[in-house]
Amino acid sequence: MNLMEFEEVFSSKPRMKILKLLNTLGQLNVSDIARRIKINFATTDEHLRVLESEGILKQYLYGRVRLYSFNEASEKARVIRKLIQVWEQTKQL
Repeated sequence: MNLMEFEEVFSSKPRMKILKLLNTLGQLNVSDIARRIKINFATTDEHLRVLESEGILKQYLYGRVRLYSFNEASEKARVIRKLIQVWEQTKQL
């Protein structure tokens, strides 16, 4: 598995929107994520696969439905969630 550079993962506005959305809502399927961040299904799926391959997100299968959420076992995921939380808190100050 080829891991991406830090800059590659975070240089994508859709990936950042996905991370913020999942941080807020916890768990969503691909279609819901695509609709909420206003990009097509295929592009959303591609971004989700990148985040999953980096260990940041975890996929759960319920029949044919794929749900994504933060991978709480991943240190990367925990740090990213904390970063998002701190960033959002400082916006409110």
